[in-house]
Amino acid sequence: MNIKVKKLHPEAIIPKIAHMGDAGADLFATESVTLKPGERGQVPTGLALEIPQGYVALIWDKSGVSHKGGIKTLGGVIDSGYRGEWLVGVINLGIEEYAFEKGHKVAQFLIQKIETPTFEEVIELSDTSRGDSGFGSTGK
Repeated sequence: MNIKVKKLHPEAIIPKIAHMGDAGADLFATESVTLKPGERGQVPTGLALEIPQGYVALIWDKSGVSHKGGIKTLGGVIDSGYRGEWLVGVINLGIEEYAFEKGHKVAQFLIQKIETPTFEEVIELSDTSRGDSGFGSTGK
């Protein structure tokens, strides 16, 4: 699969897949953004991508950034029709200030095939062994 990438910022870095077989491609910050504990923000990538119809880009955490810095990505669904700049929504769940430096990895994204369902209103749903048992239903 070939993904077209447009640089909207001269110093933007084209996404990279670090190792052969990796699912995610890295996204890089085009400017420095600092978040205090509990603060939300967005990190610009300086890129617009053309995701083929029938696919979606899903933005996920970088494990090092999330485990070491307490950073979680937010709102990471990019539909195939979107052509604007990719901004990575983030929140600092850590206890210390976190700085995304220009040129550093901020998140990763996966390209996945999608199915477009139809929805049918019904009176009843089929029975299962779980039924409507929710949170904690499988024990500790």
